Amino acid sequence: MSQDMSQLRFHGDDGRDEFKRAQIAEKVIALLKSDINVSPMVIDGHWGTGKTEFCFKLINEIENEHDGYRTLYINAFKADHADNPLMTILGEVLGLLPEGEQRESFIAKAIPVARYGIQTALKAGVSHLLRKNFDEIAEGLEQHLEDAAGKVIDASVSALLKDHEKSEENIAALQICLMDISKDEPILIFIDELDRCRPDFAVKMLEVVKHTFDVTGVKFVLVTNSHQLRAAINHCYGDAVDAQKYLDKFLKFRFSLPEKVPSDVTDNLFAAVSHCHSLIIQSDALKDTGIADRDGNFGFLRELIQTQHMTLREIETLVRHFEIYQTLSSYKGFDRGLIFGVMILRMFAVYIFCMKPEIAHSISQGRADAKEIGEILGIASLPDYQESSGEYPTYSEVTTVMIANDCPVNAELYQSQDPEKLRFWKSMIAQSWGGRVVHPGLAIRQLSDVLAILSLERL
Repeated sequence: MSQDMSQLRFHGDDGRDEFKRAQIAEKVIALLKSDINVSPMVIDGHWGTGKTEFCFKLINEIENEHDGYRTLYINAFKADHADNPLMTILGEVLGLLPEGEQRESFIAKAIPVARYGIQTALKAGVSHLLRKNFDEIAEGLEQHLEDAAGKVIDASVSALLKDHEKSEENIAALQICLMDISKDEPILIFIDELDRCRPDFAVKMLEVVKHTFDVTGVKFVLVTNSHQLRAAINHCYGDAVDAQKYLDKFLKFRFSLPEKVPSDVTDNLFAAVSHCHSLIIQSDALKDTGIADRDGNFGFLRELIQTQHMTLREIETLVRHFEIYQTLSSYKGFDRGLIFGVMILRMFAVYIFCMKPEIAHSISQGRADAKEIGEILGIASLPDYQESSGEYPTYSEVTTVMIANDCPVNAELYQSQDPEKLRFWKSMIAQSWGGRVVHPGLAIRQLSDVLAILSLERL
């Protein structure tokens, strides 16, 4: 485990639980400590939803607060180049054992099982190599080589059958050894990044966990995206296979990390919103800017995050680009004293640059499409407000109308022939600019300037 990851905590002086997941971890630990057959358990979720951080916090919680359990963390993505999940797991388990009789016994039981897996792969490889290039061989040699290949393959199959009989005994012996090792101190094995592996390696890992390590005292937690696992199964076995039913044979319990954070207020804040605010106020480049101000600037950002359902990883990308823009800009960046309209346009431009590059290109080329802008912010047409209503638009609505009126494409979607509506929106846009007159084209120029700075075209 890396130094940084080893410091992740839910509790304590160094702990942080901005997503309110400590109570989820407690329930997971209770299940893992119970006699219920929940292994393999799956922590499910899309990329960027914080699964890996939760996994490390969970491991640290077990190691620091729950005696009598040993934990292992395996990054499957880093291991798939070796193409041998069995060896990967065996090697990690071996690392838990101190020098002595138990370690030597485990090695003695593990070697025959590992050897069988390697031999199986090698013999399959020989068969494949002998068969795959016949179309390129001269006709006179073809039959001779086919006969020779057939004999080799037949011999390999015969040997494989004998090995298989012996392998069942070897696996049983290894499982008995594993039960003995984990009798007093159960082993919890966390396998992460399975959804990033090659499909064949991911499926092999599932099968190894099921067939070799289904042992009392050893439990597995897979940190992955089950949608990607289903895709891997279909890649290996074809679309005719019901991937979910196939997974159901292997997995005992699955849960997803919630996207929302329980809040003290009636509303629920998205986890991404809390993560975004934390990253900004912790950033040396951004902590003294106005982005995180709750009442205005961050209000717009919150609406954008929620409309786009941004993942935690996307939030980290966005905040990193905020830092880049703040560092590169000589136009006060996100200084706290900026006019609100300028601030939200700059934030929006950074979002477009890193998340919607095609739209950024269109703006830079003078082909901004109001409909595309509205889709990002969730505003499909001019919102229906009247001066006399006493109601006020959202930050996203003001931003959309402000930009849309400068767009050469589909601007009419956000325009009206009603004089009262026109006065209302003119007033709202002027207020966002501190009461100043907003000349046509000013909003698009703000976006274009930010895009040019991020593209390293200007200061």
